[in-house]
Amino acid sequence: MSDIKGVLDGDEVREVLSETFWGDQDEPPRKRRKKKKEEEKPDHYQVICISLYTEDLEALDQKVKRLKAAGHRKMSRSALIRYALDTADLEGLPRPY
Repeated sequence: MSDIKGVLDGDEVREVLSETFWGDQDEPPRKRRKKKKEEEKPDHYQVICISLYTEDLEALDQKVKRLKAAGHRKMSRSALIRYALDTADLEGLPRPY
Protein backbone atom coordinates (compact mmCIF):
# COMPACT_ATOMS: atom_id res chain seq x y z
CA MET A 1 0.00 0.00 0.00
CA SER A 2 1.46 3.33 -0.96
CA ASP A 3 1.90 6.20 1.43
CA ILE A 4 -1.05 8.62 1.06
CA LYS A 5 0.20 11.15 3.56
CA GLY A 6 -0.19 14.66 2.18
CA VAL A 7 -2.75 13.65 -0.45
CA LEU A 8 -5.52 15.40 1.45
CA ASP A 9 -3.79 18.72 2.01
CA GLY A 10 -6.35 21.10 3.52
CA ASP A 11 -5.67 24.03 1.21
CA GLU A 12 -5.86 21.86 -1.91
CA VAL A 13 -9.13 20.29 -0.78
CA ARG A 14 -10.67 23.70 -0.11
CA GLU A 15 -9.49 24.96 -3.50
CA VAL A 16 -10.92 21.97 -5.37
CA LEU A 17 -14.20 22.18 -3.49
CA SER A 18 -14.53 25.92 -4.02
CA GLU A 19 -13.93 25.56 -7.77
CA THR A 20 -16.02 22.46 -8.47
CA PHE A 21 -18.47 21.72 -5.68
CA TRP A 22 -19.29 25.17 -4.33
CA GLY A 23 -18.95 26.99 -7.63
CA ASP A 24 -17.69 30.56 -7.42
CA GLN A 25 -18.76 30.90 -3.79
CA ASP A 26 -16.04 31.24 -1.18
CA GLU A 27 -18.17 29.83 1.61
CA PRO A 28 -19.58 26.31 1.96
CA PRO A 29 -23.30 25.65 1.31
CA ARG A 30 -24.05 25.22 5.03
CA LYS A 31 -23.28 28.88 5.69
CA ARG A 32 -25.25 30.00 2.62
CA ARG A 33 -28.27 27.96 3.73
CA LYS A 34 -28.21 29.57 7.16
CA LYS A 35 -28.28 33.08 5.69
CA LYS A 36 -31.02 32.17 3.23
CA LYS A 37 -33.11 30.61 5.99
CA GLU A 38 -32.87 33.78 8.08
CA GLU A 39 -33.90 35.91 5.11
CA GLU A 40 -36.90 33.71 4.33
CA LYS A 41 -38.17 33.69 7.91
CA PRO A 42 -41.94 34.24 7.85
CA ASP A 43 -43.20 37.37 9.53
CA HIS A 44 -46.92 36.51 9.69
CA TYR A 45 -46.53 34.26 12.75
CA GLN A 46 -44.16 33.49 15.61
CA VAL A 47 -43.33 30.23 17.30
CA ILE A 48 -43.79 30.61 21.05
CA CYS A 49 -43.64 28.34 24.06
CA ILE A 50 -46.41 28.22 26.66
CA SER A 51 -46.86 26.07 29.74
CA LEU A 52 -50.03 24.05 30.23
CA TYR A 53 -50.94 21.49 32.84
CA THR A 54 -50.94 17.89 31.65
CA GLU A 55 -54.69 17.65 32.22
CA ASP A 56 -55.26 20.75 30.08
CA LEU A 57 -53.17 19.30 27.24
CA GLU A 58 -55.11 16.05 27.45
CA ALA A 59 -58.40 17.96 27.30
CA LEU A 60 -57.13 19.99 24.34
CA ASP A 61 -56.05 16.83 22.50
CA GLN A 62 -59.43 15.19 23.16
CA LYS A 63 -61.24 18.22 21.73
CA VAL A 64 -58.99 18.15 18.65
CA LYS A 65 -59.75 14.42 18.18
CA ARG A 66 -63.49 15.05 18.48
CA LEU A 67 -63.35 17.88 15.96
CA LYS A 68 -61.33 15.77 13.51
CA ALA A 69 -63.83 12.93 13.88
CA ALA A 70 -66.62 15.44 13.14
CA GLY A 71 -64.99 16.38 9.83
CA HIS A 72 -62.52 19.13 10.72
CA ARG A 73 -59.61 17.25 9.11
CA LYS A 74 -57.03 20.03 9.49
CA MET A 75 -57.78 20.80 13.13
CA SER A 76 -54.73 21.13 15.40
CA ARG A 77 -53.92 22.35 18.89
CA SER A 78 -52.93 25.77 17.60
CA ALA A 79 -56.02 26.05 15.37
CA LEU A 80 -58.31 25.27 18.30
CA ILE A 81 -56.49 27.73 20.56
CA ARG A 82 -56.78 30.44 17.85
CA TYR A 83 -60.52 29.72 17.58
CA ALA A 84 -60.89 29.94 21.36
CA LEU A 85 -59.08 33.30 21.37
CA ASP A 86 -61.34 34.64 18.64
CA THR A 87 -64.54 33.57 20.36
CA ALA A 88 -63.68 34.08 24.04
CA ASP A 89 -66.28 36.08 25.97
CA LEU A 90 -64.10 38.44 27.97
CA GLU A 91 -67.10 40.08 29.63
CA GLY A 92 -68.25 36.72 30.98
CA LEU A 93 -65.03 35.96 32.83
CA PRO A 94 -65.31 35.97 36.61
CA ARG A 95 -63.69 38.89 38.38
CA PRO A 96 -60.31 38.25 40.00
CA TYR A 97 -60.21 38.02 43.78
